Amino acid sequence: MAISYDELRSARWFAPDTLKGFGHRSRLRQMGYDPEDWEGKPVIAILNTWSDINPCHAHFKDRVAWVKKGILQAGGFPIELPALSLSENFVKPSTMLYRNLLAMETEELLRSHPVDGAVLLGGCDKTTPGLTMGAISMGLPFVYLPAGPMLRGNYRGETLGSGADAWKYWDDRRAGLIGIQEWQEVESGIARSYGHCMTMGTASTMTAIADVLGMTLPGASSIPAADANHIRMASAVGRLSVEMVWEGRRPETFLTRAAFMNAAIASMALGCSTNAVIHLIAMARRAGVNLALDDLDALSREVPVLANIRPVGERYLMEDFYYAGGLKGLLKQLASRLDLAAGNVTGHTLGEALADAEVYHEDVIRPLDRPVYREGSLAVLKGNLAPSGAIIKPASCDARFLHHTGPALVFDDYPSMLEAINDEQLDVTPDHVLVLRNAGPQGGPGMPEWGMLPVPKKLINEGCRDILRISDARMSGTSYGACVLHVSPEAHVMGPLALLKSNDLVKLDLTARRLDMLVDDETLERRWAALKPPAPKYGRGYTWMYLKHIKQAHEGCDFDFLESDFGGTTPEPDIY
Repeated sequence: MAISYDELRSARWFAPDTLKGFGHRSRLRQMGYDPEDWEGKPVIAILNTWSDINPCHAHFKDRVAWVKKGILQAGGFPIELPALSLSENFVKPSTMLYRNLLAMETEELLRSHPVDGAVLLGGCDKTTPGLTMGAISMGLPFVYLPAGPMLRGNYRGETLGSGADAWKYWDDRRAGLIGIQEWQEVESGIARSYGHCMTMGTASTMTAIADVLGMTLPGASSIPAADANHIRMASAVGRLSVEMVWEGRRPETFLTRAAFMNAAIASMALGCSTNAVIHLIAMARRAGVNLALDDLDALSREVPVLANIRPVGERYLMEDFYYAGGLKGLLKQLASRLDLAAGNVTGHTLGEALADAEVYHEDVIRPLDRPVYREGSLAVLKGNLAPSGAIIKPASCDARFLHHTGPALVFDDYPSMLEAINDEQLDVTPDHVLVLRNAGPQGGPGMPEWGMLPVPKKLINEGCRDILRISDARMSGTSYGACVLHVSPEAHVMGPLALLKSNDLVKLDLTARRLDMLVDDETLERRWAALKPPAPKYGRGYTWMYLKHIKQAHEGCDFDFLESDFGGTTPEPDIY
């Protein structure tokens, strides 16, 4: 529904002939603006997650200029607002600790400033859910601008994929198969341009999810960061943001349950990151959509992996995916399973967006009858070790572990685990089940990416490259292997994982979707009675607040007071 200038939110700041209106206008003039810059125009906030230490977003300084150009072309007034950068590589203990802080900042930046709509610049793992969760809760028209994947890596003529090949070559170095010279060549060749990881890790997964949900220009998530099409997309996003304001195109008009189910289907077909589960559930709950682990597991049994992209795929990377037809090409292959009536930021439907989509390379984007993997990327496990659920990525691990029983080797913290793993005399076999606990949402805190536990050096030297691992932590979306993650409830809040002891037998049955410790009830009762809750780690600050309000992995790890069903509302700011 079209709106008039008087109905613009920013007009409350700039239009009134009052002392406050005078103050707002005079301060704009102080910065060199004339009334022609803002009168009768929607104000568009550009939330920029650029920083000097975020390589995924290194090009955002330039992209902002192109977004502003598009906003000005369409008759809007752009204002850039810096937001928390969340550089995955450098922020410790985990960017997941701060995803909700970015969501809060996004919501409050939009609420407190005189803006009518927004462009959100993100891409590195947690910036996509953080920015969009906050913008969904605020409810203003917004469009998401994805950073785009970096170019392919290269090492002596071999294509390298971020993350996945780092793990591979690190194990080769631990085994003595390569030396420092080769290792440094991998280091200098694996990340050759700005942009996020070019594997189907968390960044590529989440920008694709934003795309399918209708938050981006259709297909924008596939464009490599270094491609000139990415620059043109930035200007188009600027123009679109102004149109969205005038048309009153708010997120609730297209973020429906159908949109979230489409995103979940596409995730499975992409060979998505395990982190997608937590973020997609959190985003859905912000939009008032009840999406649960059982919904995702049901889809995983029906939707095959079609994207032949590492780490699930055999050889290709995001650059190849773009040239093969990109996300729109993959969605075209899935059209029979999608709700094509779902809308997007353009005001059109998904079906209309896919009208011109094609697949140009069917080994990169497979047809339904020749998938990379016969089921979806993820599976949800439950049992006496994970009554609320756990996640495994069966498409990227050795099939022999998908039905496996073995003795547990349990670690209570990451440092002791690392020390033991590097001990070549460790009493461990390929049948053991490595367990790391106390690394969940509260135990980490922030659920760090520790879930891909290193294969013990003793086994590496014997040629073993995979072993069953279980944790209440997460793992990088670029990781692979037989890793059971997100065990919920976590050990730190007295989940049953806290009862497990070394040498207990653990059974994984993928067919039955079960994860159990084979320990009799009487023994478990004795262990429950002896279990003591851990002492609080933090007495002040953001982390103290985080630990008081964070929800468990199967619920999306959002703060309880930020979800759509919390029961309260936040009013618009008073302007006097």
